[in-house]
Amino acid sequence: MGSRGRGLVLGCCLLLAFASGPVLGRVPRDQQGLQEQEGTEEPPPLEDHAERDEKYSPHQELPTPRCFRCCDPGAPLYQAIPAPQINITILKGEKGDRGDRGLQGKYGKTGLAGARGHVGPKGQKGSIGAPGDRCKNHYAAFSVGRKKPLHSNDYYQTVVFDTEFVNLYGHFNMFTGKFYCYVPGIYFFSLNVHTWNQKETYLHIMRNGEEAVILYAQVSDRSIMQSQSLMLALQEQDEVWVRLFKGERENAVFSDEFDTYITFSGYLVKHHAEP
Repeated sequence: MGSRGRGLVLGCCLLLAFASGPVLGRVPRDQQGLQEQEGTEEPPPLEDHAERDEKYSPHQELPTPRCFRCCDPGAPLYQAIPAPQINITILKGEKGDRGDRGLQGKYGKTGLAGARGHVGPKGQKGSIGAPGDRCKNHYAAFSVGRKKPLHSNDYYQTVVFDTEFVNLYGHFNMFTGKFYCYVPGIYFFSLNVHTWNQKETYLHIMRNGEEAVILYAQVSDRSIMQSQSLMLALQEQDEVWVRLFKGERENAVFSDEFDTYITFSGYLVKHHAEP
């Protein structure tokens, strides 16, 4: 570098020195007292540009400027520059679009059953419900007896009863000795008689002129009670009665005017329209 270049460098340094002189020359009051006590000499005046060129030859290097530490006594203090503050809110961008929903995770293990809770308070009484259907809307029943004995003849005889125990709605005709069905359904019938000693007992429970079941007892030295029962599915206007067999053999049933030995009963079990 020639002398002209070095001159330009030195000129720039002088301008910086004049510009920063008032700032670098400020010393705190406590350090000014220390400088006065120590008797530090004032720095020598700046040399002229021409004198520096003559003092330093082109082959010699320029002296480096002196550095000061903050802890050194009498070191120049620089004015603290406040740190810039940035408003973060102005840097926040707009809210982005909602992302796609992720896949459902795996089910966790089933936990242990918890303890049973306390009994809750009693609820309020509910309203009355609608009335239900009646269990049975149709009825039919009878029970009759006979106090007179009966012997066989040359023809079949219908057993006519003279005592009425139950005859609901008059479905059993006491004059003909027959039960007439007005309520179709399933019926139960029962016949009880007392045999005559040394005579045969031979009767049938009839349905519409056909023999349904027989009640029979052989000849015996003593009289006994015999019974027969059955269930029949009857239609409306069906007829049921008891018939004594005709007199091919001596046939009879025992009774007297003081007690009732012969009874015939029946009642409706289930109406045909019921499920």
